Amino acid sequence: MTLAGKKALVTGGSRGIGAAIAKTLAAEGADVAITYEKSKDQADAVVADIKLLGRFAVAIQADSADVGAIQASVDTAAAELGGLDILVNNAGIIRMNDLADIAIEDVQALLDVNVRGPIITSKFALAHLKEGGSIITIGSFFADRVPYGGLGVYAATKSALTAFNQGLARELGSKGITANIVQPGSIDTDMNPAHGPFSDPMRQLTASGRFGEGFEIGHAVAYLASEKARYVTGTTLTVDGGANA
Repeated sequence: MTLAGKKALVTGGSRGIGAAIAKTLAAEGADVAITYEKSKDQADAVVADIKLLGRFAVAIQADSADVGAIQASVDTAAAELGGLDILVNNAGIIRMNDLADIAIEDVQALLDVNVRGPIITSKFALAHLKEGGSIITIGSFFADRVPYGGLGVYAATKSALTAFNQGLARELGSKGITANIVQPGSIDTDMNPAHGPFSDPMRQLTASGRFGEGFEIGHAVAYLASEKARYVTGTTLTVDGGANA
């Protein structure tokens, strides 16, 4: 177990990639807190699965567009876990439309959740993280390549995380805290199923010819949070089956 004794907070951990990350961290020995906005039943199910692994787990309701809720969730997670070693900024939304047609409300929501959310969550987590800590932010392979129209605003929010992460790594390096990004490609989730309406063109982008599984993102996150990656900071790990090759 590479994360034995570690305490982790995974935002947006009730389903999909976030749930897979939370379970993988627990399988590697970490106690885990997750946040969710509306999916309480799913969040409770993730907590139950983690407890079956013999780890402590707790679900915290929080809207990742609400600064007050973010601060409360970070402080609650640290209190429930007895500290905080790992922050995974996973919560995110997607809104797709051409720039001429996308609603201003959707643009604002993308900025609030996908950009401000990770920045504010990281800011509040710094009060709890100590030497050996890790901040891992979940981006998207669309940050490096935008193969279709209608994705421009979403991709912009994910590419913004790269500059933030690089600056954060510079700020935290002397404190022994790492900051990295994992950029998933097409991952089989309820939001982006491997046999959904957009799956064929997405699959054709890949070199591997398949969608990824959530645990494959979880393993990448677990590596970056472990002692094996203490000299890895300020960088981006793209896990996309070769879609951006």
